[in-house]
This record gives sequence, C-alpha cells and structure tokens, in this order.
Amino acid sequence: MPSWRTTLTRAGITVPRLRDDYTHAARRVLRREPAPYLTLRLLADPALVPWLTAGLAFMNRVDDVAEGGPPAGRPAAIAALAARTEAALESGDDPDPLLRAYGHAVRTRELPAHWVTRFLEGAATAEAGFDGFAAEEDFQAYLDAYAWPGVVVFTGLRYPGGPDPEQAAGWRRFVDAAQRVDFLADLCGDLAEGRLCIPRARLAEHGVTREDLEGARDTPGVRALLAAECRRARTALAAADDVPDLAGPGLRPVITAMTELMAHQLTAVDRAGSAVLRRDTGYGLAAPLRTLLRARTRGPAGPAPAGP
Repeated sequence: MPSWRTTLTRAGITVPRLRDDYTHAARRVLRREPAPYLTLRLLADPALVPWLTAGLAFMNRVDDVAEGGPPAGRPAAIAALAARTEAALESGDDPDPLLRAYGHAVRTRELPAHWVTRFLEGAATAEAGFDGFAAEEDFQAYLDAYAWPGVVVFTGLRYPGGPDPEQAAGWRRFVDAAQRVDFLADLCGDLAEGRLCIPRARLAEHGVTREDLEGARDTPGVRALLAAECRRARTALAAADDVPDLAGPGLRPVITAMTELMAHQLTAVDRAGSAVLRRDTGYGLAAPLRTLLRARTRGPAGPAPAGP
C-alpha cells in the first residue's frame, strides 16, 4: 500500500493546500469509519483513493447534520450546509477543508452537481424528519430521495463525468440491498433512538406491534417478520451481484469485499432471530479480516480506466 503522500501524487493532487484538505478529509473518515477507510486504502486503485475518501467524508458530514441536534433545527442546518456546498462547488473555497476537498473532487472528476443537490434535498426532506415507512413504497421513495444519491456522491467520483445510466442503476440496486441489511443489523439501536425502519404494513401482516419490537418479544409473529425481512434483503443482495463489475477494476475489490461482509452480516442477523432486538449485529473482527485477506490474495485493484 503506497503512503498517503504518494497516493495524493498519483491522483494528481500536488497543491500543498489541497493536499492538506484531502488529508483532513481522510483523517475524518478514519476517525468515524475506520473499516471503510482501511478497505479503500488497501483495495482501491490508489489514484482513486483521495477522491473517494473526500466523497465518503462529505456523505458522512451530511448524515451527521441530518441526524444530529434537535429535530426542529435540522432543516435549517442542512440548508446552511447546502448553501456552503454550492458555493464551494462553484468557487473551490470554504473555511472547511472538507468542503474544499470535496468541491475540488467534484469539479475535477466532473460529477454532475445534480447528484449533490439531490442528496442534500433528500437530507432535508427524507432524513431530517424521518418517522419510518408506512409501506414498501415509502422505503423505495427514501432510497430515491436520500440513500441512492448519498452513495453516488461518493462512488460516483470513480467515474470521470459521473456514472452512466447503467452504472447509476447498479448503485440503486446496491443501496437497496445495503439499506435493508443495515436496517436489520441496527434494529436494536434504531429502536432505542425512536426509529422504526421496517415498514409498518409488514408488521401488520405478521400481527406484530411496534411495542413487540421495542420490548424485544420473542413471539412467532416477530420471528416470522424478521425471517421475511432477511429473505427480502437476500433477494436484494442477489439483484446487486453485478455492481462490482459496474464499479470497474479500480473499485471492484472494495465493492466485492463490502458485498461479502453484507452477506456475512445478514447471515448473522438471520441466525440471531429475535435476539437482534436486544443487540445490534456487527461484523465482528474475524470476518472483516478474512474478507480483506481474500481480497488481497485476489490481487490489488488495477489502474482505473481513463473513461467510465
């Protein structure tokens, strides 16, 4: 793995202030999400790593604003961040080095700004005031408004000019699967924070109430509900099995590793049954290490193609 300085140079980032900005963004990701950061550093094409790291830092920043602080103040906070982001995309400047790095990444990689705008609008409408899903249609609308553009503001930097329609559709399938697995793995913690992420219509199908889930009741209905949600997540994962190829060689090992970890986590959720209502389901230590070792054995990412 090349040093961070060498990685910046391979990406063509040579201006000292910009190198400092990208380093700031990378350190922020490392503190907040060490596993994704290390996966990028170990498996992605080094020439892509600074762009992707800046994108991940920005995605995390928007998430933190949309989910943090008093709910009543979140729309205004997102609006302020959106205004600063728009200015940074146009001028390349902002007091925040993270926004300077991300603005530079978007301009240099020519990611269409509508993905960024869509993500910030979704943060204000779909995430800041999140109150669950009535039915599957509401979950799909949440993906379209927030989760899908959220992943593209990060992974879309892999493609000069942004993803084409087929690539973008692939990331839509990927985020559908990832969100389903994440909601199941974090069910206990989400409920503790007042977030119910399983559509209410599906609780009703199994005769389950929110109180059943919050009380971690091990009933036949609860077990049937969780098993059905795991099947839906597994179907969504299967539908996204072409995304590593759409990601291209520069990012393919990362997405393959992430997909394997999601499958591992989903299996753990399925086996745990109603126990997922008492504790969240993490990756553990052994599974990520095995996944990274397998990915390294397959070989590091090759150079990213010049075009999409």
